[in-house]
Amino acid sequence: MRTEHALHVGDARDMSLADESVELVVTSPPYPMIEMWDEAFTDLDPAIGTALESNDGDAAFERMHAVLDEVWTELDRVLAEGAIVCVNVGDATRTVGDRFRVYPNHVRITRTFRELGFDPLPDLLWRKPANSAAKFMGSGMVPPNAYPTLEHEHVLVFRKGGPRSFEPRSERRYESAYFWEERNRWFSDLWTDVRGIAQPLESDDLRDRSGAFPFALPYRLINMFSTYGERVLDPFWGTGTTTLAAMVAGRNSVGYEIDEAFVEAFPDRIEGIEAFSRRVLTDRLDAHREFVERVGREELSYIAEHYDVPVRTKQERRIRFYAVDAVERTETGYEVVHRPFDPAG
Repeated sequence: MRTEHALHVGDARDMSLADESVELVVTSPPYPMIEMWDEAFTDLDPAIGTALESNDGDAAFERMHAVLDEVWTELDRVLAEGAIVCVNVGDATRTVGDRFRVYPNHVRITRTFRELGFDPLPDLLWRKPANSAAKFMGSGMVPPNAYPTLEHEHVLVFRKGGPRSFEPRSERRYESAYFWEERNRWFSDLWTDVRGIAQPLESDDLRDRSGAFPFALPYRLINMFSTYGERVLDPFWGTGTTTLAAMVAGRNSVGYEIDEAFVEAFPDRIEGIEAFSRRVLTDRLDAHREFVERVGREELSYIAEHYDVPVRTKQERRIRFYAVDAVERTETGYEVVHRPFDPAG
């Protein structure tokens, strides 16, 4: 199996993709009203900087989201009917002038997708603990002016139109299945086992400009909401974590990134991806074997066709993993060669 991964340096408000050519979006935009993104938003709309200088937080918040709205509108064009959009975003707390408040980014983004005609689906929360030793803000031990610390982010999930249809007993769909116990963990609306991690970037400047999520987040979402060979888009590509996850998951991908330095740094991120891919798949199989031992083999009625492990349901029998065998540079990005994963080597 081969997958293609295109990288574009450019503005995702105007993508060079064909209509209805993408099956899944996994992305994390710059968060409005988080100070590290002020300059980037102001470059796109100078009125944002003016609003911040005037201590008009509401105007800045709305104009920042107006920039993002143009990307969400473009997604509506490039997404196939039934496609899923996963938007990782955190709310912002900020003092503007002499007023401290929360700016609910997840609410504002949900409003836009509803207005575009997307159906909101149950969203996910994942815990992203703050690094500060101070677990609250405000007046310390004296009530009432201390405030909770935001230690979670949202993964908002939307669908364009109704559920997708597949041919009966689709081979690619059943090979793309996940284990029963993975389903139970992944499809919970609260993820406590995913943690934010520092990005392995050589440049301190790039690291300061990165708001990347951990690999486990896009990898799960890609496995949850797409099948082998489908196309995953990240319009706010950043350090390329979605592309890395798509490569390991056996999906095609395309990314748009306005900062060329991130794209130039990507070869370092995929150095050793072959071994990394095998480790990810080995960990999944090992976790399943631990589940089998924990519940007892007698509780599992079926045997996987490609791996010598029992499974709970008929839908799991045709699970097949594909490991990264080689990565080749192309004019537009990368082509990845995958082969069926053999845990014995």
